[in-house]
Amino acid sequence: MQQITRAGEPLDVAGTLPAKGQAAPAMTLTNTDLQDVTLDTYAGKRKVLNIIPSVDTPTCAMSTRRFNELASNLADTVVLVVSADLPFAAKRFCGAEGLDNVETLSTFRHPEFREAWGVALCNNPMEGLCARAVVVLDADNRVLHSELVSELKNEPDYEAALAVLN
Repeated sequence: MQQITRAGEPLDVAGTLPAKGQAAPAMTLTNTDLQDVTLDTYAGKRKVLNIIPSVDTPTCAMSTRRFNELASNLADTVVLVVSADLPFAAKRFCGAEGLDNVETLSTFRHPEFREAWGVALCNNPMEGLCARAVVVLDADNRVLHSELVSELKNEPDYEAALAVLN
């Protein structure tokens, strides 16, 4: 069991975040068209997974906006924003914000993603949501970078995540 904090209070996180050099775990998530997608859906592309609790929180909204901005300069790369948000809410948020360089995916039908990817908040009031993390994959789904953000209210290290794609 890993631990992070939220406003300094410890939170348990189940699973193990994929480490640099590892093959990414399998995943099935739901897109805004209510279609299930897997890593094969993005075959041949590098992937940045911005994993967040919910776009309805200030830090999550900020990281989604920031990755949207940064994604416009990334060739052959897709930015996937993963949360437990319903696809309708994520689509509404991105539409209202004018965010078209990220794709939102939901764990709502596939909660197994959270533990398989080491981001399952558990044993606390936020159970069922994802911890904040960034995982960057190459086109062959090998992990180039991973970060489990130690304080839930903090943004990820954008520069470190994207440096591995240059």
